[in-house]
Amino acid sequence: MITLQVNGKSVELERPTALMAYLGKLGVDPRTVAVEHNGTILERAAYERITLNEGDTVEIVRMVGGGTNQSPAPAVARLAQGQPLVDRRFRFGSFVPRL
Repeated sequence: MITLQVNGKSVELERPTALMAYLGKLGVDPRTVAVEHNGTILERAAYERITLNEGDTVEIVRMVGGGTNQSPAPAVARLAQGQPLVDRRFRFGSFVPRL
């Protein structure tokens, strides 16, 4: 068993687990979330290369609400690149895993 922190909560996994497999286990579409792994905001292309290990810290956020029909992709791209999110049309909320 390994223990890691996901959105501030302790989570136990049977073994080191690929991030994509973990997102799949949670029923999360990786295109709809931004992920921070051990303090680094990941580009979506990096999700497949990340393995969750003992002691890791993960934050998974997804967009909630909105007020526009425009695509959220530009805001998510800025967030993933570590740029400040100044577009006030979108809010981000923590994803709460349900296991």
